[in-house]
Amino acid sequence: MENETKKTEAELMKEKLLSAPKNAGLALSEEKIKKADKFCEKYKEFLDSAKTEREAVKETVKLAKECGFEKYSKDKKYKAGDRFIYINRGKSVILCTMGTDPLESGLRINAAHIDSPRVDLKQHPLYEDSELALFKTHYYGGIKKYQWTAIPLALHGVVIKGNRDKVIVNIGEDENDPIFCITDLLPHLATNQMKRNLADGVKGEELNILIGSRPFRDDKASERVKLNIMKLINEKYDIVEDDFMSAELEAVPAFKARDLGFDRSMVGAYGQDDRVCAYTALRAALKCEAPKKTCVTVLTDKEETGSDGNTGLNSSYLKYFIYDLAKSQNAEFTTVISNSECLSADVNSALDPTFPDVMEARNCSKLNYGVVVTKFTGARGKSGTSDASAEFVGRVRNLLDGKGVIWQTGELGKVDIGGGGTVAQYIANLNIDVIDVGVPVLSMHAPFEVTSKLDIYMAYKAFLTFFED
Repeated sequence: MENETKKTEAELMKEKLLSAPKNAGLALSEEKIKKADKFCEKYKEFLDSAKTEREAVKETVKLAKECGFEKYSKDKKYKAGDRFIYINRGKSVILCTMGTDPLESGLRINAAHIDSPRVDLKQHPLYEDSELALFKTHYYGGIKKYQWTAIPLALHGVVIKGNRDKVIVNIGEDENDPIFCITDLLPHLATNQMKRNLADGVKGEELNILIGSRPFRDDKASERVKLNIMKLINEKYDIVEDDFMSAELEAVPAFKARDLGFDRSMVGAYGQDDRVCAYTALRAALKCEAPKKTCVTVLTDKEETGSDGNTGLNSSYLKYFIYDLAKSQNAEFTTVISNSECLSADVNSALDPTFPDVMEARNCSKLNYGVVVTKFTGARGKSGTSDASAEFVGRVRNLLDGKGVIWQTGELGKVDIGGGGTVAQYIANLNIDVIDVGVPVLSMHAPFEVTSKLDIYMAYKAFLTFFED
């Protein structure tokens, strides 16, 4: 019997020399799998309450205050263990926990984005056509436009009235609310539409949201359906049509996050790119109370449109925050950032067995194989990426292996197929070592995305390990 179980020289050498990816469903104990499932219950609640970047900031502040974070003051000198939060224009947020080591030794930074692809209202959205009321829209981020037709939509955002009062809009989420939709042609009449290429199957100017059909009961008025809808909006929100010009209103899917699969092993929901990494990074920030290095978590806006704008990471708000923090501690700003390290917490595309041809099998990520470490992103010739150094990849690899975090590598498709970017390049431009670490996703950028609960939990463990190291 002893000889039968003894491993051969080849088997021993294979274990020593060759890579052996681990399926987390086989590698983790039942106890840890249950922990992952439990962790994702709160995650689903977060997704349902944070469908826009503003709502994500609001939920983040709420959770942070419950864990002892206070409002940041650039004039205050903070000590080890102090926790504070900085809000940038209500659309991006920074959490910080001071460490015991001096700031000159560098910061540990997690950076995720909280905006997701969606359909925005134009500044003059409301119109009537064929006795139906509709909203004109402009889509936000990279979407397949046809995926946004014939699904229930909710309307979220803010309206700034003429007197500068702010009105919060959230309609379509409560089961007693009305919902909205973008209509599509029936197959019987779509012969010409279906001759279009897939990208133009539904055009941008055809993403019109249906919002009403009953006319105002006055035969002398024109645009009576539009007038009736505006009357209802005015009664609920006390706004007039001109107020749409100073509004940010976003149409998002009206359905809730749900368990997916007979085994409930996955989460299906809107906005998991990148709120799955934002939430896990946030939870790691809340959990890490006494780090050696000062820990900074930045949840940013505008990544899906290139990170431009004063709430995106291509702006200077993170740099200014670190500068003010260093100044308050009498630390040299350039020394602080040059010694810092960052995990760019963003998702990667998981292998879809229905569409395997876009992936290179040896280098793509898969559901249930843990958090994804992505050395480089970009397109084709690595355009638009920071491409982490071998030294920093080795550092992250050693860190995750040392703490038993299940992880894998990944890239965003075959070399000449496409590609994409993250905020990593903007962090790297500050002279900070950075690498992308995040959760693999199926149906990325669709109104309904899919993730694995075990991968979500491993992302949380990776971010916490990075902070506590």
